[in-house]
Amino acid sequence: MVYTAKNWPITAALLQFPATDAAGVHINDAEASVWADVLTEVKEAGFANADLTDSWVRPGDLGTKRLAEFKQTADEVGIGIPVISAIRRSVIEEGSWEANLAYSHRTIDAAAELGCEVVSFGLHQAITPEQQKQLWFWTVEGYKDPAGDAEAWNNAVIRLRELGRHAAEVGVLLSLEMYEDTYLGTADSSVRLVQDIGLANVGLNPDLGNLIRLHRPIEDWRDMVAKTLPYSNYWHMKNYIRDEDRARDMYVTMPAPMESGLINYREAFKVALSVGFQGILCTEHYGGDGLSVTASNQDYLRRHVLPKTDGYTLGSSQVAQGRQQPSAAELSSV
Repeated sequence: MVYTAKNWPITAALLQFPATDAAGVHINDAEASVWADVLTEVKEAGFANADLTDSWVRPGDLGTKRLAEFKQTADEVGIGIPVISAIRRSVIEEGSWEANLAYSHRTIDAAAELGCEVVSFGLHQAITPEQQKQLWFWTVEGYKDPAGDAEAWNNAVIRLRELGRHAAEVGVLLSLEMYEDTYLGTADSSVRLVQDIGLANVGLNPDLGNLIRLHRPIEDWRDMVAKTLPYSNYWHMKNYIRDEDRARDMYVTMPAPMESGLINYREAFKVALSVGFQGILCTEHYGGDGLSVTASNQDYLRRHVLPKTDGYTLGSSQVAQGRQQPSAAELSSV
């Protein structure tokens, strides 16, 4: 069975929902009714599934009883939660990597308890104070992974491989989110990282929007699609209008609906199918009524991008899709 426009799983990112309420209470400590209100809003926007973005709730920090309560709440609302996106908890962050690694393991365990298919991690770190002053945080540079540092690279490989093995043991895919100035900041580096990790259940989350929005020269999005989609198993999707005048060193971007931005997702998805992609999709948007724009993005995907029937030819992916797990031989070979 292959996915079609009718049944392809699409999640809503929860970027629009704050982690604390007006009284400063973290969402993890909120009443279940508060969770239900958010999940109901997402469902009423037209989504059958949500990506548990941990800028809202942190499943890895919910105790056993509260995690069960969260799952029951989602079930009662009638919305699926097949993915957790854990962001800005890099396993190579100086001074914090041990805590971040432990948090990542807890998040994988939480994903298994919730019945998730995928956990998405990244190497990006907290937004800097200078970035927080901007209308759009990506207009100034933030943290950068140390270029050419073999030890830091190897640490990333070893620690992400550790997480990948844990994920495989509990039947979960691990996806690595692309993000500027990290070891997942270019197509070539991202692919190399997955190859060095060497586990079938570890692939890329080719969030190309994170890269095309930068106010500087960028890789051609078509080249990034061609290089990264063979190694991808989940996909954060968003788009940006982009203008550039290289002669004047001028670059301007702003968020846009998926059908209106620089990336032609109709073209990109043809490539994805040709290399075997069958991963869950997540629609995102920054600014304004982000939830409504993500809902429009879902509609655009189902109407214009995703295959209408199952009669298409699906290529072969370099990583596992769906709930496939690496064999014991694959795990022991790394």
